[in-house]
Amino acid sequence: MRSAPLKFKPVSGIDASRDSEAGPAPSKLATSLTLAAMSLGYGVVQLDVTIVNTALNAIGTSLGGGVAELQWMVGAYTITFAAFILTAGALGDRIGSKRIFIAGFALFTAASVACALAPSAAILISARCVQGLAAAILVPNSLALLSHAYTEEKVRGRAVGIWAAGASLALTAGPFVGGVLITLVGWRSIFLVNLPIGLAGLWLAWRFAGETTRSPQRGIDLPGQVTAVAALGFLAGAIIEGGALGWSSPFVIAGFAAFSICAALFVWRQTRAPQPMLPLRLFKNRMFALTSLIGLLVNVAIYGLIFVLSLYFQRVNGLSAFETGLAFVPMMGAVLPVNLLAPRVTEYIGARATIAAGAVLSAAGCLAMLGIEAGTSYWAICLQLMAMSTGLGLLVPPLTSTLLGSVEKSRSGIAAGVLNATRQTGSVLGVALFGSLVGRSSAFMSGLHASLLISAGVLLAAAAAIWWGGRPAGNESETILRLERTPPAA
Repeated sequence: MRSAPLKFKPVSGIDASRDSEAGPAPSKLATSLTLAAMSLGYGVVQLDVTIVNTALNAIGTSLGGGVAELQWMVGAYTITFAAFILTAGALGDRIGSKRIFIAGFALFTAASVACALAPSAAILISARCVQGLAAAILVPNSLALLSHAYTEEKVRGRAVGIWAAGASLALTAGPFVGGVLITLVGWRSIFLVNLPIGLAGLWLAWRFAGETTRSPQRGIDLPGQVTAVAALGFLAGAIIEGGALGWSSPFVIAGFAAFSICAALFVWRQTRAPQPMLPLRLFKNRMFALTSLIGLLVNVAIYGLIFVLSLYFQRVNGLSAFETGLAFVPMMGAVLPVNLLAPRVTEYIGARATIAAGAVLSAAGCLAMLGIEAGTSYWAICLQLMAMSTGLGLLVPPLTSTLLGSVEKSRSGIAAGVLNATRQTGSVLGVALFGSLVGRSSAFMSGLHASLLISAGVLLAAAAAIWWGGRPAGNESETILRLERTPPAA
């Protein structure tokens, strides 16, 4: 006997509306421990997004290599995360979310150990790729299993709020935790910390999570997946190596050419696949296309700067890993409370104005930091850093809700998956572009200034796009004004 399909708007931006298998209702303890397992899964993924930034200098010193290698250490994770997240949800539908979640957690834990033991930069980059693949598996399937465990809508909403808040806390704590671990133990410890988290999450999921219904008829678009990974990898590679080899290098030119071919093949495949990885018809909806673009632009600006600033604090200003972690605490710490405040702001001024205001505030923080030089006091730029992150925290919840509200409820999962994928793609491109600008030590400060200018321009373009492009056309109304009380982590 099957239960009725769960109708649920995902907070994280991943499809959770999957039918559950029949069986006795789980106990309150079992559902609580399932929540703990899913929170550990999402939390460890977000932790590894930011914890590595404070370790870049130490890793570079230990394993050798320049800025390009450090860019790959960050980009390898986000490339595979962005490229596989849509397919991972479909795979969970096909073989069961519990099975794929456990496999993903085991893979993430093993890859983390491989990262910690890596004897060279090349092996560390390869292990980071595997980590990113596992992260793509964990996020959508953790939410699917939460939806299966909590059948009551109000209770489920609170559970998802805890799940999202825990991930936001992990994202925020990453630089500080990384700084402490590197100072006390060394850079390899930032990956080993995932081992106890992984073992706890695996046991809890195996023991208490219930399995979802398998849908063997759910197709996996393998040609689309291969071309998506290739296109994103070639683009990031061309930008990263362009900074090291020069933009006229045959290798770099070949990379851009390969990206163009793979991107064209991906689009061609998506127009013809019976079950496409990314239904392109979604982009015919103006608000869906607009919010997806803004998600990409915002992450290019913010996460690209986080990468560059971590190098600035350590390589230019000589801060230790611990001091660098502390430097990011006010910046990242502003995101969570502003995330929670954003719904109230949106109720007063609307989603379009809130998104635009957040982007403008972040851009103002970038422009106000243009006076930064080698040796600039941290306190002289602290408020600017907080302005950047406050803007990010303000715009992400209404951006997510507006995107989800622009499509039918039956497509909210794939729509939110697209937002996650575009935002992670933006992170990849931001790290690749800004890292290439500061790649030469003699030009680091000019590259940092250029990165700040580009970020400000990108953010202002995002604000203009939502303000003018997001105006209701004809009889359209404002897409979404009221948001969930537990918005997704930025």
